[in-house]
Amino acid sequence: MARQRTPEGPPPPPAVQKIRLRYAKRGRLRFSSTRDFQRALERALRRAGVPMAYSAGFHPHPKISYANAAPTGTASEAEYFEISVTEPVEPSRVAAALDEALPDGIDVLEAADALPGSLADRLQASEWIVELRGLDADQRAQVERTVSAFLAAETVEISRMTKSGNRTFDVRSAVLALDLQGAAGRAAASGVTVSTDAQLLRVLLRHTTPTVRPDDVITALAATGEGLPQATPLMTRLVQGPWSEADATVGDPLR
Repeated sequence: MARQRTPEGPPPPPAVQKIRLRYAKRGRLRFSSTRDFQRALERALRRAGVPMAYSAGFHPHPKISYANAAPTGTASEAEYFEISVTEPVEPSRVAAALDEALPDGIDVLEAADALPGSLADRLQASEWIVELRGLDADQRAQVERTVSAFLAAETVEISRMTKSGNRTFDVRSAVLALDLQGAAGRAAASGVTVSTDAQLLRVLLRHTTPTVRPDDVITALAATGEGLPQATPLMTRLVQGPWSEADATVGDPLR
């Protein structure tokens, strides 16, 4: 019988605390991928001197959990990850140190001790702002009619290539709200700067399987009613967290 190999040396120190952090992805960093952020974060954790917990085995890696990252090309004010540390630390100090160590455009906004349960399970819905720039009055009216047709439909299916192949799925069932009125106010309340001449859409999405993304909503709108004028949408996630049916709001996953 072959002898099972075991790593030499003592096991890594155990984790004594978990911290959940929220960060924003802004400006040109909207085009960074999830893997780009993971590499930048691991370097920032080392520079900031965070006492990270590591996995055991021949190839130890820092204990970091990522949840529901925004698609490449979209900005976000509500991205989350969780780290495990081997010494008690103050979450706000970790957030400040990481914000200093990460590149401009990746901004760590807040941190808190992890609540019981899975972070991913608390990310049940997202609110987005979509900017459609350069539209004239007729095109704006077309967008309004298309939104009305989408909301009146029972199902709106699209097809998208996924890791498991081409999938056809219903977008309409994942859209909890879609409106034009009040979108500018929601962006301003979240501290997000939008173009003053853009047509703004507010999109509230329930997280489903497969995931319905804001660009899927744009694809569905383009195939509904009169469709959408030619415009490159700019998408920003404002919040994500637990969904409350009682008051139709997205809560704070750190609280």
